[in-house]
Amino acid sequence: MIGVMVPSVFAEPVLYDENLVIQEYARDIGWGYTTMTFVGDDILLLQKIGVVSLIRDGVIQEEPVLEIDVNPIRESGLLGVTSVGSIVYLYFTEGDSEGEQLGNRIYKYDWNGEKLVNPVLLKELPSNEYHNSGAMVTGLDDQVYAVIGDTGKYGPLQNKPLEKLHPPETKDYMDTSVILRVDPEGPYHAMGIRNSFGLAIDPFTGNLWATENGDDDFDEINLIPDKFNSGWEAIMGPATESEIANLTGYEDYIYGDPKFSWKKVVAPVGINFGNFKETRNYDNSLFVGDCNNGHLYKFELNQNRDGFVFSNPDLQDNLVNENDSTDEIILGTGFRCITDIEVGPDGFLYLVSHGERVIYRILPIEAVAENSLETNIITSESLETESEITTSENKGGGCLIATATYGSEMALEVQQLRELRDNQLLQTESGTAFMGMFNDIYYSFSPIIADYERENPLFKEAVKLAITPMISTLSLMENAESESEVLSIGISVIALNLGMYLGVPAIVIVGIRKRI
Repeated sequence: MIGVMVPSVFAEPVLYDENLVIQEYARDIGWGYTTMTFVGDDILLLQKIGVVSLIRDGVIQEEPVLEIDVNPIRESGLLGVTSVGSIVYLYFTEGDSEGEQLGNRIYKYDWNGEKLVNPVLLKELPSNEYHNSGAMVTGLDDQVYAVIGDTGKYGPLQNKPLEKLHPPETKDYMDTSVILRVDPEGPYHAMGIRNSFGLAIDPFTGNLWATENGDDDFDEINLIPDKFNSGWEAIMGPATESEIANLTGYEDYIYGDPKFSWKKVVAPVGINFGNFKETRNYDNSLFVGDCNNGHLYKFELNQNRDGFVFSNPDLQDNLVNENDSTDEIILGTGFRCITDIEVGPDGFLYLVSHGERVIYRILPIEAVAENSLETNIITSESLETESEITTSENKGGGCLIATATYGSEMALEVQQLRELRDNQLLQTESGTAFMGMFNDIYYSFSPIIADYERENPLFKEAVKLAITPMISTLSLMENAESESEVLSIGISVIALNLGMYLGVPAIVIVGIRKRI
């Protein structure tokens, strides 16, 4: 591994391992896709708004294979998928015809090669606008697992003392903060999960691993044995002796420290193992993607495959503290937000990047000769400059200032802006034209402001105070559906913001001058 210089704004993805190559496998897939599963050689790709699309031979098909009524607000919507042969399992926040949440649901479908058919409801779960999790995975024994976060509802499976719970609520909150055995159904596999977007099965041991997002600190990578207690809400990150002593037990679920933690949150999401056919050099590698930095990490497993080994003393405590070097584990960067990592039938890694219109494929250099004619290989010579990336018309761009301000591409405010862009503005000609002009101006200065925010916490807080009222007013645009509504509501929102940011201060200044 060579030294890593991480770019301050997202650019074309690049790897720092000369023995691995990254390709664009499927291009121009559209916005809002988050996770996928393989059915044979085909990919079923999930769009948060309730659309399941088919990618065949690297091309996204025009007709969806399934459309579902969901409530896609914030961390809700079509969230998870896995498959066992021709049976496909979906986890989603079901909505009625008006879009109101009915709850999180897990269904199974039959895949007939063209459509998902014959839905069967397997599980009804609590829901909220956030912490629904939804990641799914299939074990080596075909056991299907799914994870649900706390959904903002604190129940006994979140290490809450029973005497502090209201009995009428307890039953409703039992299916929160757990990893579920979905099919076949069985006891909870794990409890105490705050919020997870990634599950993976070790192809050699069958062990279950997960990423877990912390609150204001401590993101985790966990090995999840049966009857595992991850500690939330009492513990995030490595536990102290007093935290363990005060932990409220639940039946025979046993607490275990995370196998790796970041003290400063990075939002780890997608996770999976290397299992390339052409080389055995990555058999002991666990790949993890984050959402805050666009990094792809590579962790080396120990001999027992129940933890990691590091050469850097900074990491040997399995914790990234402030000022610790992470060069050893950063395999690549520039991926925006890696929401899923899957292993294809060819043994290659496939990455879904939320915010991009591409599915990336990572393969060993030994396989390049066979596959280089099929897809575009990204090399250092083909990388665009950062300014070209951010002003490119074929990319929607990221909310750089909002992401730096609120700390994550998954922050509620950032997702609100993204959904407004994708679901309202880009659905109309006038909105698309506006976004084109806006991007030309916005990306001329936003990388500088975003960088300065990361370096200056006080400036970051000032920006947050300045833009939060504007983001609140933009929620009015969610009611715009037609071309005329986008224009009329858009003009009203602009006028409202001009009044807030220019009119009110002007009135105050005039009033002060009159008194003087």
